[in-house]
Amino acid sequence: QVQFVESGGGLVQPGGSLRLSCTASGSIFGIYSMGWYRQAPGKQRELVATITTGGNTNYHDSVKGRFTVSRDNAKNTVYLQMNGLKPEDTAVYYCRAQTTVRVYWGQGTQVTVSS
Repeated sequence: QVQFVESGGGLVQPGGSLRLSCTASGSIFGIYSMGWYRQAPGKQRELVATITTGGNTNYHDSVKGRFTVSRDNAKNTVYLQMNGLKPEDTAVYYCRAQTTVRVYWGQGTQVTVSS
């Protein structure tokens, strides 16, 4: 069984910052990619940012220059530093971990950007 502990979501004003964190534990081995996806109401889930064990990153175009993904491989933990938040960043943010055999998802954390 695999467990995810996600934290850091909440309500923030436009232009503000939040830092998400996610730790995977349990029967999960050989993670080579961790990251974050998001899903806004009425929209499909989309990639926000991912990072491989080797440190290669991938970002959605809309968050480049504002969000930074990082990872602690030893702790199976991934972080997402979000700066310059915009109302269109409002969504449920899901942690994702990928091994050689399957993909695992966290339960999601709500991020709301509003004045």
